[in-house]
Amino acid sequence: MKPDTVGLPDSLGGEVIRVTDTDGDRATWTFAADPNAVRAARRAVREQLARWELDGVADLAELLVSELVTNALRHATGPVGVCLTRPAGRTGVLLVEVSDPVPEPPHERDARPDDESGRGLRLLALSSRRWGHRSGPHGKTVWCELAVPG
Repeated sequence: MKPDTVGLPDSLGGEVIRVTDTDGDRATWTFAADPNAVRAARRAVREQLARWELDGVADLAELLVSELVTNALRHATGPVGVCLTRPAGRTGVLLVEVSDPVPEPPHERDARPDDESGRGLRLLALSSRRWGHRSGPHGKTVWCELAVPG
């Protein structure tokens, strides 16, 4: 298990406030509410999935984490958490979670063809097996399940 790293610039290209357990079946990171968090989260996810030998789902996981972290940064001012939980075997379901300090649930919008945003949750719904959110006293978590090809 990697130790927590607080306030240290990470090789991922953004400030990682905390890294918790990237050696087990879960990998979690907390990123500062900074535009560089999107790039850092994408890279962290890709590198972790490579360590777990789950490259087949890396492109989709990276894309969806990018969308969810971007949404979190648009609506929240605090840190953004990212968590991956790998399946027990080489096939199954990868759980992807992104948390932020705003408790209000996300809302899908009907984006017009010329809108520059508003498609992230639709993309999430179409690309994942299931998705949802849960709110708590410290914010919300948006999650999705991705099928891991065998």
